[in-house]
Amino acid sequence: MSKNFLAILLILISIFAGSTMGVLIKFAQNDVSIYIAAFFRFLIGFIFIFPYILKTKFKVYKTSNILIHIIRSALNFPAMLLTFSALMLIPYEKISALNFLVPFFVTILAVLFLKEKIRIYRISALFIGFIGMMIILRPGIINISLGIQMVLVASFFWSVIIILTKQLTNKDNSITILVYMYTFMTLLTLTTAIIFWEIPTINSLIYLSLAALVGTISHISINHAFKLVEVSMTQPFSFIGLIVASLYGYFLFDESPDIYTWLGAIIIFIGITIITIREMQLNKELVRANVNISQ
Repeated sequence: MSKNFLAILLILISIFAGSTMGVLIKFAQNDVSIYIAAFFRFLIGFIFIFPYILKTKFKVYKTSNILIHIIRSALNFPAMLLTFSALMLIPYEKISALNFLVPFFVTILAVLFLKEKIRIYRISALFIGFIGMMIILRPGIINISLGIQMVLVASFFWSVIIILTKQLTNKDNSITILVYMYTFMTLLTLTTAIIFWEIPTINSLIYLSLAALVGTISHISINHAFKLVEVSMTQPFSFIGLIVASLYGYFLFDESPDIYTWLGAIIIFIGITIITIREMQLNKELVRANVNISQ
């Protein structure tokens, strides 16, 4: 199996598992607050992986990137709470559509902080993505609700997290990244769970246990995919997430995505694809240049 094919397979697994986790969290939050849902989602996830931690005699914690792990979890905390809150306020597929903005935030951050050059292709793609976002949001025509604002802020946090995750995969394996996230996130979510404590119902615990399981699968899959290929290659497949989210929303929550959500998402997807194709071309040109130099 080629590296690219394995990466694509892992991305698809991550998308399906991540979408399923969102549904399970949405069900659980019918009985418990976002703070309790967040805590038990990570506590149960930590319990799932703890036998592996013991098996390695805690060597899985060995890293030279502890500060990045801390920053990543510190950003993951508000991003997750915002997303969980939005699940109860706006249709599921709209959240998925707005999350398409993450690759564009990643591009902007790469220019600002990684000093990557921005050329006409990236500028064009960013402009196309902005048009797609405006079609979904339709400012001045509909109110940009609190739920939409939450997703937009969370998308920015997720983009920073993606850049940090890619940096971590240069030295740490996908399990180490997962273990640190679950450890720190369990502690962080405990602080808010104590303040807003309530006893979860049996049904909510079942949903949260399943969410922890599929969430773990999603994180391991995408972390390993980032280790195999460039982040930009993974982004076009995010469109599949909208299809999965729309199917879940239609069959489980009686939610029907409007034409503007689909149209905006397709336009954003075109922008993502432009960036991805150009990045792959640049990588090929770089490889050819290196070959010529070595000859």
